[in-house]
Amino acid sequence: MAVETKASGDRIVIAGGGIAGLSLALALKQALGTAFSVVLADPALATPVRNDNRAYAVAAAAQAMLQALGIWEAVAATAQPMTEMIVSDSRNGDAVRPVFLTFDGEVEPGQPFAHMVENRALLTALLEAATAADVEFRREGVRRFESDDAGIELTLSGGEKLHATLLVAADGARSKLRELAGIGWVGWGYGQSGLVATLSHERPHGGRAVEHFLPSGPFAILPLTDGGKLGHRSSIVWTQASEDVPALLSLDEADMLAEIEQRFGLELGEIALESAVRSHPLGFGVARRFVGERLALLGDAAHVIHPIAGQGLNLGLKDVAALAETIVDAARLGLDPGTLDVLEGYERARRFDTVAMGAVTDGLNRLFSNDVTPVRLARDLGLGLVDRLPGLKRFFIREAAGLTGATPRLLKGEAL
Repeated sequence: MAVETKASGDRIVIAGGGIAGLSLALALKQALGTAFSVVLADPALATPVRNDNRAYAVAAAAQAMLQALGIWEAVAATAQPMTEMIVSDSRNGDAVRPVFLTFDGEVEPGQPFAHMVENRALLTALLEAATAADVEFRREGVRRFESDDAGIELTLSGGEKLHATLLVAADGARSKLRELAGIGWVGWGYGQSGLVATLSHERPHGGRAVEHFLPSGPFAILPLTDGGKLGHRSSIVWTQASEDVPALLSLDEADMLAEIEQRFGLELGEIALESAVRSHPLGFGVARRFVGERLALLGDAAHVIHPIAGQGLNLGLKDVAALAETIVDAARLGLDPGTLDVLEGYERARRFDTVAMGAVTDGLNRLFSNDVTPVRLARDLGLGLVDRLPGLKRFFIREAAGLTGATPRLLKGEAL
């Protein structure tokens, strides 16, 4: 139910038109109606959505949120359910890759714990829904801002000035707005890069996701909907030492495929590249604060984690659900949603979960990205024990699906 219109000029500005920024803009506009104008500012809005071949594991809770926002129907046809996940630990040259851990991909009968959704489809659906909901778009960034008790004054890169009650920084890990606000950042690099590509293969994957732990880091095979040169497709996320990446990216297609095949294996038959192989450095980082005076950090502007558990996007969508609920509930009580005492509720809701997930992914990466024999034996024993404990496996599945702990209404599939 939308909030009734009150004072004119109430405005929330979201800087950053990625998935998190668009999701928040849509959620707020659907809930607040004409009571607030919602402005999304990002220079990238001036160009069409690119087919960059990125894909995300959208957890069950995030799927419920997209359903509540009316988005899921637009992407469901191209979303691939994960029916199973297996974990192996080996070296590149090993003839056999023993499976130490297997997860059934359902959190409830008929409900997969995650779907693979391609970036282009999700961004396009969000843009269309935000446009239909009367979100205002500015195809430029926020250059500077000044805040006080009365609100926040923004200057866009083209010179336009806006008055708002709240500014949301959704402008990525290198957030300029976080820097302008003087909010510190704690983080480190891993000396690793993630290489991402889409492959086609001749045999069906059956919805199975695979995580091969190799000495250089995890190599994930994530199922996509059928298509491509060979009839079936998967996305790979390949972690490699950063110093090796320039040489790998300089390979011709045949040599690159040979490198991938060493890690991909032969189970799915012949493979072919459906996209260029792209890389990005991997690291961990978290903002010292998630909120400031009339400012909230969202998604990668607040935290960055290793992709080993595929939770980066889901953490950002949890931010969206918590911040949207905080803002809407405050507005319905007649409170100013940009004040620090309101925004601190969002920070309390998200900080522990974010730091905990960051610590887990950091620890997993350090544990599995090495070839020390005693460590390998210990971790393989641990994986085997988990595989024999159905209750613990079910907990891990529900955790990966985003169904544990305090859950904002959107992540339960409920409207705000």
